[in-house]
Amino acid sequence: MEQAMNGTSKTCFKGLLPRLTRPGPAAFSAWARPAGGRGLPLKQEEEAVAVLLVSLSALTVFLALYVFRSFDDNRLTSWQWTVSETQVWPMFLVLLTGILLAHVLSGITLPRRWTVAALFAASFMTAGIFWREPEVIIDAGRYFTQAKHLALFGVGSFVMEWGRAIPVWTDLPLVPFLYGLVFSIFGEDRTAVQVLTTLFFSGTVVLTYAIGRTLWNETVGVIAGVLLLGMPYLLIQVPLMLVDVPTMFFLTLAVFATIVALGRGGKAWLALASVTIGLSLLTKYSAWVMLSVLAVVFLVHLIERGWVIVGRAGAIMGVSGLLIAPAVLWKYGVFAEQIKLLVDYQAPGLQRWGESHLSTFFFQIHPFVTVAALGSVAVAVVRKDLRFLIVCWVVLLLMVLEVRRIRYVIPALPMLALMAAYGMRQLRNARIVRHLVACTVISALVTATFGYLPFLSGTSAVNLKDAGAYLSSIGGQSVEVIVLAQARSSVNPAAAVPILDLHTDKDIVIAGTSPDLAPPDSIGTSPVRFTWETPSPLYPKAAPAAPTDAAALAVISDGRGGPLPEPVRRRIAELKRISEFAVSDRVFRYKTIVTIYRPHETAGGRVSIMR
Repeated sequence: MEQAMNGTSKTCFKGLLPRLTRPGPAAFSAWARPAGGRGLPLKQEEEAVAVLLVSLSALTVFLALYVFRSFDDNRLTSWQWTVSETQVWPMFLVLLTGILLAHVLSGITLPRRWTVAALFAASFMTAGIFWREPEVIIDAGRYFTQAKHLALFGVGSFVMEWGRAIPVWTDLPLVPFLYGLVFSIFGEDRTAVQVLTTLFFSGTVVLTYAIGRTLWNETVGVIAGVLLLGMPYLLIQVPLMLVDVPTMFFLTLAVFATIVALGRGGKAWLALASVTIGLSLLTKYSAWVMLSVLAVVFLVHLIERGWVIVGRAGAIMGVSGLLIAPAVLWKYGVFAEQIKLLVDYQAPGLQRWGESHLSTFFFQIHPFVTVAALGSVAVAVVRKDLRFLIVCWVVLLLMVLEVRRIRYVIPALPMLALMAAYGMRQLRNARIVRHLVACTVISALVTATFGYLPFLSGTSAVNLKDAGAYLSSIGGQSVEVIVLAQARSSVNPAAAVPILDLHTDKDIVIAGTSPDLAPPDSIGTSPVRFTWETPSPLYPKAAPAAPTDAAALAVISDGRGGPLPEPVRRRIAELKRISEFAVSDRVFRYKTIVTIYRPHETAGGRVSIMR
């Protein structure tokens, strides 16, 4: 059985992708049967032509996406904004160079024992490229606030006050809890959080490989793991302090642990499956729907293995229920309110805030992945491969439910990668498969590195990052913050304060002269309603006329230069402006322009303006 789970013992690799070999001995179980046979023999000239066609297709797809970029309605990284006329040809040349380099490097052979380490290291280093990205999604402020509470007041207070003193909106506690533990150990350091989220991403890559290897063979597993790097939107999500990537990890871990526990049995695997299911249920509500895939895992195993599976499944369900029940009973009122909010507000809102499937599956995920996944459905139907139901279930479920927001699709991306790997495996010629996967990944990296990353680094969100670093560089323990109203945006301007706090080591005090902020009339159906209904309780507000010992005063505004409220004008009249972080963009209405003031006796002589 061990040999069947791991594939043939003589598999070697070209780059990260293994050569395609014959299936193992006939004694292998059904779970080890590969998705295809031996590579089809091609003449060297035919193989070269096929590789050339794949390369030309990758280049053509890139240009086609640019030409039809107006169809990309993604709310964060639409090609309309991220790939401009001045960028497209330099990016095309980089892509061409990358494809040529990949073709040369594909001849490198790696021992099979290095597969997991290579996948983990490659994915970790790739995600590390994007660590300099600012926190561009304001939801990060909610998770930071919850994590900061744990770091300040401890685990006991977090458990007691979650859903009470800690505003939680529709968030579940596990991921903020983990972020809080990181803060408790390493301090409020964004890099430490990025290491954690990147570990989750790399762990997901390895788990995706493990699922593919367990269900089919080594080749499918490696291709699937590598294809997670062929999704540019996913790459720019990894460094952010959100819950989507951690949810993806725990969901994938739960699926893998359940597959192995039902197939092998054993107390350790049954316990691991139970624990990971319980943890997944505490990550994000959308994971509850996606965990329905475990029923498919059970049914497929039942058909393949017989009634011995029933006892194992019962043990997993029973222990999972015992683990999650105390949390549900203790915080039942909080969960009930959250579910009501999801049903009454979030579900109808998704129809208004959605993004097209064309955008998600052809612009934000490389088209080679999507086309291969679509083709895999036909292959699985012809082969009557029940195991394929496990990897396609969640993706099909999202289609049926008409989920049209890519952030809600992120936890299902490993399953999409497995579908695509199953489809690509049918090409059977190892050289062509390796080159196809390499072109997919390189295209995604070029898009994310030279398109998405410069765009996101040019949004006003970078001002909070740069201002935070500047404030950390000056003396003093605390910083006063004034937040000004923004007429063009529905976002609560105060939502910027926790994100500024994430980027600085100074204690933040809300200035007593900060104007009162009121939500717009349309906030009830707005996607940013949470910014008004989940205020952070962690920042004290100074008395209006009381002097403070703050090292500096930071004013966060939209930078439009309108007249300041009189109390604010009087407050800054006593100070000297020493720096302004004024990077702005023409895409997002919500702006975070940060102006820094200091007392005259501590201020330098020249004003620094960053645009």
